[in-house]
Amino acid sequence: MNVPDDAVLFDMDGVLVDSETYWHRFENDWVYADAISQGSPDHEEITGMNYREIYDYLSAEYGTTLSKEEFVGAYDDHAESVYGENVVLMNGANELFDDIRDAGRKLAIVSSAPQAWIAIVRDRFGLDPLDLVLSADDIDDPGKPEPHIYEHAAAELGLEPEDCVVVEDSVHGIAAAAASGAFTVAYRSTHNAELDLSAADVVVDGPDELRDVLLD
Repeated sequence: MNVPDDAVLFDMDGVLVDSETYWHRFENDWVYADAISQGSPDHEEITGMNYREIYDYLSAEYGTTLSKEEFVGAYDDHAESVYGENVVLMNGANELFDDIRDAGRKLAIVSSAPQAWIAIVRDRFGLDPLDLVLSADDIDDPGKPEPHIYEHAAAELGLEPEDCVVVEDSVHGIAAAAASGAFTVAYRSTHNAELDLSAADVVVDGPDELRDVLLD
């Protein structure tokens, strides 16, 4: 397995922190119950997408009962407790980050989440220094599952996507990374245990297997 050794780009939600469990609960309790007009979307339809684009998608496919501003505001309000109180960091993440830095590889977080949410996680768990923190809100192009965010990330690091390893957990995120040309690692956990992650170059089960792939 030929794993690039220039840079490692981590998705945040569902990889570095177990936030997807809380977002899925929020979707069940509020988004699908009150914010859409009809239907019962599957979680994977929106997992990995930027929340502004989630609104656009749900509005087009199912209809919405409130404005985009109200929808975004509800997500922002909920994010404070999700990231500030509820989530836990992937086991061994700080040590893994240190070893990636020690190996001379560039290290980045590339996420559909806005910078404010990422900042809570960075500060709470001491993930800095990072070579790049890129949010879908920072680019003008469509977010995941389109490849643009990973193309932008590679360019900002002075690399090609083929020089980068991307760690993702969602179907949309894996599609974005693979389409960019990056070496794509699918991180399997409880929230995505039943999903088809085969579009990735390799699938790992948990932090120990991830470490083996990234540092072997």
